[in-house]
Amino acid sequence: MKIIAIGRNYAEHAKELNNDVPEKPVIFMMPDTALLKGNKPFYHPDFSKDIHYEIELVLKISKEGKHIAKKFANKYYEEIGLGIDFTARDLQSELKSKGLPWVLAKGFDNSAPISEFLPIQNFKNLNDLNFSLKINNELKQQGNTSQMMFSFDDIICFASQYFTLKKGDLIFTGTPAGVGKINIGDKLKGYIEDQELLNFEIK
Repeated sequence: MKIIAIGRNYAEHAKELNNDVPEKPVIFMMPDTALLKGNKPFYHPDFSKDIHYEIELVLKISKEGKHIAKKFANKYYEEIGLGIDFTARDLQSELKSKGLPWVLAKGFDNSAPISEFLPIQNFKNLNDLNFSLKINNELKQQGNTSQMMFSFDDIICFASQYFTLKKGDLIFTGTPAGVGKINIGDKLKGYIEDQELLNFEIK
């Protein structure tokens, strides 16, 4: 099982971090030890003083495939969930300034809390799907899949040209604008439409 993540998939988020808007999906990977399940608390690591929240929709791959044509991509996922891509922004900036890979800033233990997964049939239109994040009951991020530069099917088509996708693989599909710093004691709640799927605390 692998975790594929997409960076800069919402133009406003790319702009808020002063990143170029990409012409192709920006892909990075996380180890399975990054996952944090069951709404368990996230313990703030000592190696960073500036960890940012990034709410994302997460696809679960339902069958093996490679070199998947876009028109068939929707056959490769049946469930969708919610995740947070915690990013050690200070560490990421340091690594990027030296031209080094920034997996340490993204793939550390428990950096990827995920919710339960729901059947895609639960939603009328995956291309018009709202999701959001509240911290201490204050709305911090709000996104809609219509704002994605690369759709679910685009991502699966592109990624499968390089990696064989296997059943159970997860794809974090990018975060909208509004990212920011977490603090110990914060309570995070994540929603797809009006359904609460994430509810945990920073310790």
